[in-house]
Amino acid sequence: MTEPAPPPPAVAVVPPGDGGPAGARRTSPLVVLVHTVTFKQARQVVPAAIPLVAAIGIDGPGVVVALVAAVTALSLLFAGLTWWRTTYADTPSAVVVTRGLLARSVRTVPNDRIRGVEVEAPALHRLFGLVRVRIDAAAGTVAGSDEEVVVDGVPRAEGDRLRVSVLTHRRAARPVPAGADPSAAPEEPAEVELARFDPRWLLYAPLVASYLAVPLAAVGALSRLLQELPRDLRPDLSGPDLSDVRVLVVAAVAALVLLAIGAVLGAAVVNWGFRLVRRGGSLSAVRGLVTRRHTELEVDRIRGGTLAEGLGMRLVRAARVNALVTGLGAASRRGQLFPLGPRGEAVRLLGLLVDDPGPLRAHPPAARRRAVVRALLAGLAVAAAGAALQATTGFWGLLALGVVLTVLSVPLGLGRYAALGHAAGPRSFSVRSGLLVREQAVLQRRAVVGWQVRQTFFQRRAGLATVVACVGAGTGGYAAVDMAAADVAAFTAAASGPWATASGPGDRPAG
Repeated sequence: MTEPAPPPPAVAVVPPGDGGPAGARRTSPLVVLVHTVTFKQARQVVPAAIPLVAAIGIDGPGVVVALVAAVTALSLLFAGLTWWRTTYADTPSAVVVTRGLLARSVRTVPNDRIRGVEVEAPALHRLFGLVRVRIDAAAGTVAGSDEEVVVDGVPRAEGDRLRVSVLTHRRAARPVPAGADPSAAPEEPAEVELARFDPRWLLYAPLVASYLAVPLAAVGALSRLLQELPRDLRPDLSGPDLSDVRVLVVAAVAALVLLAIGAVLGAAVVNWGFRLVRRGGSLSAVRGLVTRRHTELEVDRIRGGTLAEGLGMRLVRAARVNALVTGLGAASRRGQLFPLGPRGEAVRLLGLLVDDPGPLRAHPPAARRRAVVRALLAGLAVAAAGAALQATTGFWGLLALGVVLTVLSVPLGLGRYAALGHAAGPRSFSVRSGLLVREQAVLQRRAVVGWQVRQTFFQRRAGLATVVACVGAGTGGYAAVDMAAADVAAFTAAASGPWATASGPGDRPAG
């Protein structure tokens, strides 16, 4: 008979009087090894150590070994002290994280302010069976810190327990409906799958700028690393003669193929195994190949969503969807509910988040003229400078460039106009704009906290206005660009209620 596998490393309970609230726990001791290897705490002393190393000098391998041993010992010491003085507790009313050796810091987040929970497992954490739990609060980040409430280095089972406990307490903090039995145990919510990533969708990645940046960044980092190597260790990078047209074409095709492969691999690392489910009042998204992330969002805090289509994505009718959640940190990543896929699937998922307000209404012809004229200005300016240069020096290159830019500006202006639109329905409204990245925001009526109406001198002459819906989620504001000024009051009233009827041009904006 085989012996059962040993249980994951236990989470130590802090003895009374050793800091932290009642029932406080410590993370797994194995996190000390993780922080030692990554020099998480020791990085703070590196800037102070550089002048000391410069003064001592490096005369041989013995000094290098001594420096590496000293830095490793300091990293181990700081990681151990940090683990010893860090505790966390998930109480029925709040989550409390206490840390610090000399200067103690206590972070308390009431359960009714929690917006979501994310459990992530970077590669080194997964090696030791650990995870990192991030808890999003409506208060945002603390000044001088880039973190919400983070519990780093607990076993996977403890991370799942903490996530369920926090969300259970979050739901328990809500008022009990009239006539309901407060002592009744809550039923286990059923799980409904909303979306699952198809590996074939990775073929869209070479058309997405953010994924193309991954291989480019890798090439830049590799080039910088090679430059730092001693001259005798650098590989011979003398390539083929690019003056030959055939060699140049082959090199360009090979570079494009490698770039596309790198984009596909980058998308796979981020989105592999993506799955979105609804469980009761929460949306749960799981993704990642190297770093596995499990993000949980409260449905009641979702105020709408955005449908984003880059220029390349529109060619193959692909899109992505982000949820707009109040008080959510790192919303562009944690709020992403559909990372990349067919536009039809993205529209279907967006319709599950918020009601469809109906087809978009096109903006007036004056908006088209304004978009084309604004696009022509740069090309005409370059052409004028080129004409002056050609008349004085005979150089015609700048003039040719200006003519090309002017010709290309017309379809660019028409494309920018074609992206404009707005709509208002019974329970939601929508605005859309953008050329390189066309983004349509669909928001609930209750999401609006105010309206801002802007008019430049030229917009007033054309009878246009830009209306911004101010919301407490996402980027904070979503604009209907160059809509008819006469339609502003009717749109704001239909999108948020009669209180916004005073937001037309010439009136005092509401909100």
